[in-house]
Amino acid sequence: MTTFFFFVQLLNAVQYALILYLVASGLTLLLGIMGVINLAHGAFYMVGAYTAFAVVQHFSSFWLALPIGVLLGLLLGAAIEKLLLSRLEGADHLSQVLLSFGLILLVNEGQRVIFGNDAHGVEVPAILAGSIPLSDTLSYPVYRLFVCAVGIVFVAVTSLIMARSRIGMMLRASAENRDMARAMGIDVKSVYVGVTAVGIACTVLAGVIAAPLASVYPGMGDQVLIQSFVVIVLGGIGSLGGALAGSLLLGLVDSFGKQFFPDYAAFLVYAAMIAVLIVRPQGLVRSRST
Repeated sequence: MTTFFFFVQLLNAVQYALILYLVASGLTLLLGIMGVINLAHGAFYMVGAYTAFAVVQHFSSFWLALPIGVLLGLLLGAAIEKLLLSRLEGADHLSQVLLSFGLILLVNEGQRVIFGNDAHGVEVPAILAGSIPLSDTLSYPVYRLFVCAVGIVFVAVTSLIMARSRIGMMLRASAENRDMARAMGIDVKSVYVGVTAVGIACTVLAGVIAAPLASVYPGMGDQVLIQSFVVIVLGGIGSLGGALAGSLLLGLVDSFGKQFFPDYAAFLVYAAMIAVLIVRPQGLVRSRST
């Protein structure tokens, strides 16, 4: 294995991990702060991908799809919390699972009615369509580097907000003890609306960014949902730092596993999860809300 080949696989692992982190961070926020299990998260990833396809088809602009996707995710998240999740406050996880399963069916049926059952492709923006040569036989697509850059910026901004801002303090307080947070003057209901909106917007954004990397097709969010749950279990439920660590580990196992053990790549992902849980049942990072 040459140095350049290793470097390419490492970049692929990081790129995949950062897309997973965008999805898993939303799951982590909802689960860690609100205690909500949202099985429909993968469906919103698909919403992002189809948003990118529709915008590029009608306006020929991938860059327009990014803000439209984020805005759509924010509106969907706020509406879901206000109209649905707020009515389940204090309910058991079974009610949440049934609600989110209903959302999956609704989103999937809406996708089929609007877009049909065919697979589609989204073109890479012209400015990012090239590749950077690494050797005589290896090059790396500029768009994948763009995905890495977006993910790194997201990680940095999220870390700063959670560690150093008033918003981060309010989120931690609401997660630790919502009654105490209310007593301190924090509007917990508004926090929940914001968390749901941002969590789903992150997932929709991940779908938009991932659309040019692979086909856009019905049910494409199912595998991402499973991988995202693996990520938050690996990292530690309720921890954004854990979600990042879990994403990076899964990305490395997936990328190098497909190259060296292609027949067992999927098995290796779950084997890694089992191995981590045997050694550290709480996950790679101590489970917290942030």
